[in-house]
Amino acid sequence: MALTKVEKDDVVAEVAGLLAASKMTVVAKFQGTTVKALQTLRKDAKENGTKVKVVKNRLVIKALQQTDALKDVETSALEGMLLYAFNSLDEVAPAQSLNTFAKTNPTIEFVGAISAEGAFLSPDDVKALALLPGKDQLIAQVIATLLSPVHDVTNALSGNLHALLDGVADAKA
Repeated sequence: MALTKVEKDDVVAEVAGLLAASKMTVVAKFQGTTVKALQTLRKDAKENGTKVKVVKNRLVIKALQQTDALKDVETSALEGMLLYAFNSLDEVAPAQSLNTFAKTNPTIEFVGAISAEGAFLSPDDVKALALLPGKDQLIAQVIATLLSPVHDVTNALSGNLHALLDGVADAKA
């Protein structure tokens, strides 16, 4: 069933809002993927704040042109049956969600990504992003690195205290 002009305008407005808010929008081919598998993808992606939509490329291009920061995005790769994964919280999450899903559903293939700054990333760049740790994991790694010297000093002092106490106990015996 074809969309009316008003419905198309609503879709363009919604996609423009998602694009403007998204830190990274990942684009992927999904031809051959079942509807049930796409529903599973949407549900799994929602857990990390990613919204997956299937929208006509022509409407996405109109939405890009309506978004000031994204007017100059290269759109030549937006051909065929594509899905778009938006995330306003994490740059890496949409790529990770699609990459995880693609492991069990090889019909998903990265086309590229649109950054919040208006750059179009290649499929190889998106695959590299998908392999990065998530935002929470990176924060935990930085905190662990910062706390490492504190733990080392604490362990060194603790070891000296144990040696001192052992020495006192040996002297009494």
